[in-house]
Amino acid sequence: MALAAMLAATGCSGLVQRAGGSLAEGVAEAAMRHDDPELVAAALPGYLILADAAVQAAPRDGDALVRAARLYAAYAGALVRDPARRRRLSERALGYARRAACLRSGTGCTLRGEGLRAVLAGATAEDVEPLYALATAWLVWIEARREDWGARAELAEAELVLRRVAALAPDHDDGGVQLQLGVLSALVPPALGGDPEAARRHFERALRLSGGKRLMVKVLMAEHLARAVGDRRLHDRLLREVLAADPEAGRHTLENVLARRRARALLEEADRVFGDGG
Repeated sequence: MALAAMLAATGCSGLVQRAGGSLAEGVAEAAMRHDDPELVAAALPGYLILADAAVQAAPRDGDALVRAARLYAAYAGALVRDPARRRRLSERALGYARRAACLRSGTGCTLRGEGLRAVLAGATAEDVEPLYALATAWLVWIEARREDWGARAELAEAELVLRRVAALAPDHDDGGVQLQLGVLSALVPPALGGDPEAARRHFERALRLSGGKRLMVKVLMAEHLARAVGDRRLHDRLLREVLAADPEAGRHTLENVLARRRARALLEEADRVFGDGG
């Protein structure tokens, strides 16, 4: 299961959520606009602690819980490479997200099986942010445990959450919801009943919603859709467009720098993936 690049995209968007206070908000916005991922990765840990402090000060503050969940998911999903750290930090992100999603459901809230379905059935537009934080954190948590079949089995429920968000707010996060659904729709190969046309629609909608500024959309469309259907021409065209584009795009700059790195790596291995005859 290759979700890491998707999480780099949706994780970076989570950095714009405030860790708490105007200073943290300014730092998060600056991080999104920076073109040096290593510098951002080195600078952010202090703001994770700030997010923890905000939750400890107000443990039933839904906004604080959502901010902490998205900040931890962003950091673990996009900027941490050590597997043990990714697992540990993604556990914290998912814990905060679950607490946020359960606030309105009261005691006894469960987010698995029928309990999860009941929470989703009762969700309204007010629940979009906590549910989106839950879906993103859950996907980061699963990716951090990609060799664990038990964790991978939870993907279907994480997707249920994401689809409920899409039903309530299909354009949320500058196309981020559609981007994630595009990847998830492409995970099942066409030969096994997958629906590449559904994946294509999600990717194309994400491109429209972002105004073409999110280069990661094209990278993931190449990696997951073009490869799934064996379309080398589409694959290479999308990746070359990414490499030819200016990564400077306001709050999408950090994500775009990561997208360009991923595009180069995908092009370098294209002959092996498609065969020399391409």
